[in-house]
Amino acid sequence: MADFPVKEAMKMPTQGKRKSRGDEDAYRRLGGPIHQERHVKIVCVGAGASGLLFAYKIQRHFENVDLTIYEKNSEVSGTWWENKYPGCACDVPSHNYTWSFEPKQDWSAVYAGSGEIFDYFNSFAHKYRLHKYIKTGHQVVSATWDDDHCGYKVTAKDLSSGNEVHDTCDILINASGILNNWRWPAIPGLHDYNGPLLHTANWDSSVELEGKHVGLIGNGSSGIQVLPTIQPKVKHVTTFIREPTWVSPVQGLEQHVYTPQERQDFVNKPGALTEYRKGIETGLNGQFGLFLKNTTVNNATHDYMVGQMKEKINDERLISKLIPEWSVGCRRLTPGVNYLESLTKPNVSVVYGEIDKITERGCVCDDGNEYPIDVLICATGFDTTFKPRFPLIAPNGKNLQDEWAKEPRSYLGIAASEFPNYLVFLGPNCPIGNGPVLSAIELQADYMCKLIDHWQTHNIKKFSPKKEAVDDFIDHKNTFMQQTVWNDPCRSWYKSGQIDAPITALWPGSTLHYIEALADLRMEDFDVEYSGNRFSWLGNGYSQTELDQTADWAYYIREYDDGEWLSRGKRRKDLTKSGTVKGREQVNFSGKDAEQQSKL
Repeated sequence: MADFPVKEAMKMPTQGKRKSRGDEDAYRRLGGPIHQERHVKIVCVGAGASGLLFAYKIQRHFENVDLTIYEKNSEVSGTWWENKYPGCACDVPSHNYTWSFEPKQDWSAVYAGSGEIFDYFNSFAHKYRLHKYIKTGHQVVSATWDDDHCGYKVTAKDLSSGNEVHDTCDILINASGILNNWRWPAIPGLHDYNGPLLHTANWDSSVELEGKHVGLIGNGSSGIQVLPTIQPKVKHVTTFIREPTWVSPVQGLEQHVYTPQERQDFVNKPGALTEYRKGIETGLNGQFGLFLKNTTVNNATHDYMVGQMKEKINDERLISKLIPEWSVGCRRLTPGVNYLESLTKPNVSVVYGEIDKITERGCVCDDGNEYPIDVLICATGFDTTFKPRFPLIAPNGKNLQDEWAKEPRSYLGIAASEFPNYLVFLGPNCPIGNGPVLSAIELQADYMCKLIDHWQTHNIKKFSPKKEAVDDFIDHKNTFMQQTVWNDPCRSWYKSGQIDAPITALWPGSTLHYIEALADLRMEDFDVEYSGNRFSWLGNGYSQTELDQTADWAYYIREYDDGEWLSRGKRRKDLTKSGTVKGREQVNFSGKDAEQQSKL
């Protein structure tokens, strides 16, 4: 066999970074090998958990990438930097509020406080040196598609100087989060109040609560955490509750402070922490039946929570007001550590109903009474409409803020039709309340990386989900949601704070279901526009392997077939170690609902 072609190939130089765009770029790439990774510039909005994970993934998996992350706060970690109210914690068990590959051995308790969670994500950023991508104190104020450069013009405001910073990117990532844009309640006269006015997401630690009569508006997750923390310290608390909600830890996931021995075992016993984390994750993933009407797990959880709430409240008047008639899970569940017990303390008054207005002295409620207070705390949540925090302008001039104002319609929770090269973490109808949320964020990051890789290696100029693909996804979602407890008549941020509205914040399935749904790209669902000839990525006829003198040029020659499984079923069974777990009970559906669920 002649060795001339091999020797000539080994002399071929590797290709450097290319920054050209458009048809000229397509022409020039004919001089490079197949799948040559062209340079890609990415702007990411937000350095919370999602933004930090995205930076880690890009750093680990890509070459020839320029990444800039604009973060409005002075520190990273997003909501866990911003929220410092008394009792602030996560309602997900702490050992499973971590990245799957990055455990933390020394959590203090099952439900850790916001300070510990901030330390986790901040330490993650330092460990992997992610700060080099991040511009803190910079808030993105606009992003507009520029056809000439096939990307976005991004404007950010330097919050320290007030100056504007102008940037461009090929791909725009929105990692600003859903529980990030806090808002005051829409109550008449709110700012007429003469005393200290606080919001849980914008806490002023200089305000003294000790010895004061405090008013607390809201019984969502924040309000439920605040009350038991301030109750022992203040003179009196009047808590204003508009609607009932389910409050109780899921059985087996009650609050627990880890002993020194337990923490030592997590460090020193091989596999102990992994086994513990997998046990909790398995339990969280096994709860999805709770959100389907008339399932065994839903009915059993309802009975358990009713019993727990009655036992902890032990007051017939409050029981009649605070235990909901709608299904368990219609609103986000919260462990509510010591919340129900606090409602019956001598220095706590519960006012049930609507607040008609707020005066200089306090709150006037629909019972006709005015309740004077010294300090007013609003635990009233966030703007959960999914609209971007900044104008985002498409090639056709549409603003995504307007497009998603009434009903946000996404593709699989990560993209919007007609908005090319734009991807969003925790977008509409992603599994933010279906099960373990960080696992879902990891899969979103992986899916984005696959799209970016496809853009980088296939000469793509623009990609966005087809409108008909989004419409079909929304139709499927709406049909599925009719069978869930989320469709019950409760006021929930899952439905943009409304009682009867489309469910816009949840995925039509479990977290594991979402993980499998996003396992592979579905480019058939995307409108794709190429720079010139769609096959120019084939290049000059050489593979990249031939240009790598350190690579095995006969890597496919082997002694037995150890290749990846070519069917989805085989890959899934291999990945999930199917057959290694014995004796797990299956979810059982009761009555006619079993037939309906099988049809879904």
